Amino acid sequence: MPYGYMKGRALDHADSAPGLVARIEACRICTDRFAATATAHAPRPVVWFRPGAQVLVVGQAPGARVHASGRPFTDPSGDRLRDWMGVDAETFYDRDRIAIVPMAFCFPGYDAKGSDLPPPPICARTWRDRVMAALGPMDLTLLVGGAAQRWHLGPGRVTDTVARWRDHAPRVFPLPHPSWRNTAWLKRNPWFEADLLPVLRARVKEVL
Repeated sequence: MPYGYMKGRALDHADSAPGLVARIEACRICTDRFAATATAHAPRPVVWFRPGAQVLVVGQAPGARVHASGRPFTDPSGDRLRDWMGVDAETFYDRDRIAIVPMAFCFPGYDAKGSDLPPPPICARTWRDRVMAALGPMDLTLLVGGAAQRWHLGPGRVTDTVARWRDHAPRVFPLPHPSWRNTAWLKRNPWFEADLLPVLRARVKEVL
């Protein structure tokens, strides 16, 4: 059983969907935190899940483009992730089939140097167990990036965790972040595209 799922608790009435979705969308717990960033933006939780989905995509946190669009992965990272999965946009955004639940629901903002800030841990502490309980067991979980992998699988470096993908397949696949900043990582680790991706695409097709 993945590490993060051990943290779950029984679902109570107050956390049943769609009430849980509405509560997350209304969350403003990070208002002061985001106001103090270089972007000085207001919270805008991007919530994209529905109980009954077969595939769970666990990302990091929305970027600036997703903050503007209100839909997860509406950026080049999303294009690459959909290619990795072998699905089109229509399938990817079908909440009855794929739940997209990042480690933080809001864009964390940029620091003074223009770099992405990490997902605020308070978001996962506040909402993640509730969401996992509402979704229930998933046929397939994709852990995209280090924050997702540490929560669900425990401590470890991304490269090491992804290299041990066979330890978790076919129900869980750890993946590097699909950011184009990781293009060099993909070139250094050709086994990812040669070995892991064909198995992942076949598993996604099987589950969906």
